[in-house]
Amino acid sequence: MAKILIVDDEKNIRDVIREYALLNGYETDEAEDGIEAIDKITSQHYDCVVLDIMMPRLDGFSACKQIKKIQNVPVIMLSARQEEYDKLFGFELGVDDYVVKPFSPKELMARIRVVIDRSSSRTNTAGIQSYDDGGLVIDEAGRQVIIDGEKGNLTPKEIDLLIYMAAHKNTALSRSRLLEEVWNYDYFGDDRTVDTHIKMLRHNLGSHRDHIVTVRGMGYKFEA
Repeated sequence: MAKILIVDDEKNIRDVIREYALLNGYETDEAEDGIEAIDKITSQHYDCVVLDIMMPRLDGFSACKQIKKIQNVPVIMLSARQEEYDKLFGFELGVDDYVVKPFSPKELMARIRVVIDRSSSRTNTAGIQSYDDGGLVIDEAGRQVIIDGEKGNLTPKEIDLLIYMAAHKNTALSRSRLLEEVWNYDYFGDDRTVDTHIKMLRHNLGSHRDHIVTVRGMGYKFEA
C-alpha cells in the first residue's frame, strides 16, 4: 500500500486529503509544517508528498529542497497562488506536479496516482537509446543530458519530456499528446503544464534551445 505524507498547516485541508486518500486505498501520515515534514521524511519512507507552500516555520519551497536531498520521493505542491514564477521555481526544485487551491480532491487523487506510478516504474516509452548531434547528447538509459560536454541541469520531468520529443523528432506533437504520453494525464491535464516545462527546458538547453520548436496552434516538436 502506497503511503502519502500530507503537509499543510490547515487541518481541514489535511482532513479532506486524508479522507479521499483512504478511499483510494492509500495509507496517510500528516505534518503541520515543513520542519515536521522533514523530520518524518528522515525516519520514514513515503511514496508521495503533498506539500503546501505557505506554512509557518518553514515554507513549502524550502521544505521541498530539503526533502529531495533526503529521499527521492515525488512531491505535489499545493498553493493558493497561480503566478507562473511560483510554478517555475517549484519545478526547478524538482516538484513533480503543482495544484492550485481550491482544488478538486478527485483530481488530486488522480495526480497522486500518476506520480506514484511513474516513480515506481521509472519506465519511458520513448523507444530510443540516445540522441547525439555532437553538442547535445540525450542518454535515455542513463537518464542524463550532456550539453557541450557538461551534464545538463535538467529536472526528471524535463528529461522525460526531452527523451519523448527526441524519440519523435521532426514530428509535431500536440500539448494533449504530450500530457498523455509524458505525464499520463487525460481529462484533468492542463496545457499550461506543458508550456511551463517547455519554457524551462529551452532555458536549460542553452545554445541548443532551438531544437525545441513551437508548432503554432498545436504544440511543439524536436527538430534534429
